[in-house]
Amino acid sequence: MTHHHTAPVRPRFAGTRYPRLAEIPAFTEFIASGWDDVAVHPTLPAGTAAAAASHRARLSAALPGKTLVVAAGAAPIRNDDAAYGFRADSSFVWLTGCQVEGALLVMWPAAGGHDAVLYLPRPFRPGDAGFFSDAAHGELWVGPSAGLPEWSDALQVTVEPLESLEVRHADLRGAQAARSAAPLATTAGASVSPELERTLSRLRMVKDEWEITQLRAAVDATVGGFAAVVAEVPRAIADSLGERWLQGTFDRHARTFGNGPGYSTIVGSGAHAPILHWVRCDGPILPHAALLLDMGVETHSLYTADVTRTVPAGGTFTSAQRAVHDLVEKAHRAGLEQIRPGTPYLDFHFAAMEVVAQGLHDWGLLPVSVDEALSPEGQQHRRYLACGIGHHLGLDVHDCSQAHYEDYMGADLEPGVVMTVEPGLYFHAHDLTLPPELRGIGVRLEDDILVTESGSEVLSDGLPIDADGIEQWTRGHLGSGA
Repeated sequence: MTHHHTAPVRPRFAGTRYPRLAEIPAFTEFIASGWDDVAVHPTLPAGTAAAAASHRARLSAALPGKTLVVAAGAAPIRNDDAAYGFRADSSFVWLTGCQVEGALLVMWPAAGGHDAVLYLPRPFRPGDAGFFSDAAHGELWVGPSAGLPEWSDALQVTVEPLESLEVRHADLRGAQAARSAAPLATTAGASVSPELERTLSRLRMVKDEWEITQLRAAVDATVGGFAAVVAEVPRAIADSLGERWLQGTFDRHARTFGNGPGYSTIVGSGAHAPILHWVRCDGPILPHAALLLDMGVETHSLYTADVTRTVPAGGTFTSAQRAVHDLVEKAHRAGLEQIRPGTPYLDFHFAAMEVVAQGLHDWGLLPVSVDEALSPEGQQHRRYLACGIGHHLGLDVHDCSQAHYEDYMGADLEPGVVMTVEPGLYFHAHDLTLPPELRGIGVRLEDDILVTESGSEVLSDGLPIDADGIEQWTRGHLGSGA
């Protein structure tokens, strides 16, 4: 007789409800013990704490006697319980150097200025229920994290647990809050302050030496990223990998040599090049087309570069591509010549646009004279250049974009400003006002420029801007595996 051995039936929970781990003493007791201590210290770029302290001092001097609240913010939810990657609010980072989700900075008025207190959520460690249940701060989810004392030591600022601010809500009544702190302002009787937002934008426009060092690093890493991308062009063509392969190449480079891309990387081949924000990048790399690359590395301090070059995918521009590039280069140089202290911000815009309008008129593409096109009532040349052609640059790719007009476009340039100049011509493939040989060509030249005491410095001059130089540079990197 054959005996059949069956596995023992394990006891099952009554019902079908999934067990709630936090309610099971046996589990919570077991998971709370047996862990080694892991010391974690914040990893910050050298000089972060001193730079943040200097920035707070500037803000304190600008808004004396006022309670000021700025928040790091939280990652938006992508779907259900999946969040987008967290990126701290730029003004909060400027003031603290901290990138912890949910953190708050309060600058309490004090004799001679302000007392800054950074309120941080505690990391959930073994023994805390959140250790295994909180996906944002539980160390079982995010790994061992720096604690409040470590942050205080790294940033040389007073750090208190976030929950301790709750008992001071009464002290926050009437406080000026940045937009990033709007949820707290609603519950604590503070108010979102246009004055605070404007002041932060004005202060952030002028970079100090530490910030300029961060931007130089961002630009240098970006120049390396251009070489890495162009090296992959032959493979992208031969293996039909397309624009997305090149976009991914740069994004991988940015995450390797920085925090990541500072904005959505633009790779546009052929007819996609004239599309101003072509981030879909789902087309092929055409062997003889102009390839527009708009890319920037964001450093670990969150300062970003923003550089554009248009390169010939095969190493040599066609005559039509070169003609368009030459006109854009001429406009670009005209704009660069206007970048110096004391010059009205918009002078670079008007100088570049005059060159563009004249060139388009010479080609017979304008239905009016150059003067009529350049007049505020004309602007016909903007059909082929509808976007802006420059902006401030810093912690955001369009830095201080919420600033008042008189503080930004209506202001004179001053030393320490970092900005872009980026004229282009965008001849769409379906634009019937164009001769066939120009349709589907898009060219943009974008450099990052520092306003100095005596003039300006092109931070991105590691890349050429003339057609001959770009061809030579491109041929030197195509397929090089750089």
